[in-house]
Amino acid sequence: MEVGFIGVGKLGMACAETMARQHNVTGYDIYPRSSDKIKIADQLSEAVVGKDLVFIAVQTPHDPIYGGDRPITHLPNKDFDYTIVNDVLRQVNQVATPEQLIVLISTVLPGTTRRELKKNITNARFIYNPYLIAMGSVEWDMVNPEMVIIGTEDGSETGDARLLIDFYKTIMENNPRYVVGTWDEAECIKVFYNTFISAKIGLVNMIQDVAVKQGNINVDVVTRALAESSMRIMGPKYMTAGMGDAGPCHPRDNIALRYLAEHLDLGYDIFDTIMSAREQQARNMADFICQYYNADPATVYIHGKAYKPGVAYLEGSYSLLVGHYLKEFGIDPVYIDPLTESSNPETVRGIVLLAHNQQITYGYSGVTEEQQLYCAIEPPSTIIDPWRTYKTPNEAIKVIHYGNTRLQ
Repeated sequence: MEVGFIGVGKLGMACAETMARQHNVTGYDIYPRSSDKIKIADQLSEAVVGKDLVFIAVQTPHDPIYGGDRPITHLPNKDFDYTIVNDVLRQVNQVATPEQLIVLISTVLPGTTRRELKKNITNARFIYNPYLIAMGSVEWDMVNPEMVIIGTEDGSETGDARLLIDFYKTIMENNPRYVVGTWDEAECIKVFYNTFISAKIGLVNMIQDVAVKQGNINVDVVTRALAESSMRIMGPKYMTAGMGDAGPCHPRDNIALRYLAEHLDLGYDIFDTIMSAREQQARNMADFICQYYNADPATVYIHGKAYKPGVAYLEGSYSLLVGHYLKEFGIDPVYIDPLTESSNPETVRGIVLLAHNQQITYGYSGVTEEQQLYCAIEPPSTIIDPWRTYKTPNEAIKVIHYGNTRLQ
């Protein structure tokens, strides 16, 4: 098929290039882009005219202060900013035709498409189709999704929904569920999927806090038992306690849902509780580090500054949030990350928080390689590992498996 893809940035490009394995894809972005897999258009219209499907993957941002790398629960509730997506839809509409299907994949709150987005597309057909993809594993996520979410005006599973399903079947490696509902239902599925992840991570990290404060508990024994309890409550993904929920999507989605709870006058706000727990858990981790610092002052290093290993993005970084609280306690940490820092020490000695663990972060996509250190850690040092996987034969290096008080 002839496919247009508007918004080929850090997520969109990988999606467009994945589609190009089977289809002819033309991408457009307001910033200069290059690709050896898709054609890059100079004008937005080139990614629309003559295309069977036109995907739109532009930002629906929050103010940067809502990113999650600093405390955010004290800020006013706020919806996403739909300025960019509304503008792009209007531009697309100027050159679109009834023969074309316009597919929006940007995250929005329930009710947004019906209230303000669809009115911008009057010359073509329209579907809301949010993706479940994550930075660092976009290509794998794109062709191995848990489900494909498709929203139509009335929830019809025929016509345009069937056309889109047939399109995705040409690129999928697994056999995902195709969930078709109204625009509003599709919006709900996407944003509540993300906040379920936030709640799940918050809960397992609460168990980690209990283990640290109570003693004689290995958090992994508890979370494994819960993760395998699939009859009623769980699946194994996001059931390893460690660093908190992070990135440019989940924290801001919870803030947006706080806004929705207030706007709809639900009378309660569990999303505020989820985000408050996330912040307090980061503060608890910083306080734990401080205990070792106060006992034997040394430089504090955070091994991994980006919000996950293998990416260069800081939006919503839990490492930065922990660092924020360390600074409140009077400690200015040094970040070590080859993808975010212009220079990194080759060797360090002090207190090291191992924030990154690629095996746990990307294990679901088949990554089995253990996380390699970004630098050598020399004795005497104290390593605090919230993932509880690091080992060393060097007895002069103290390794703390944060969340496992059974072994200490």
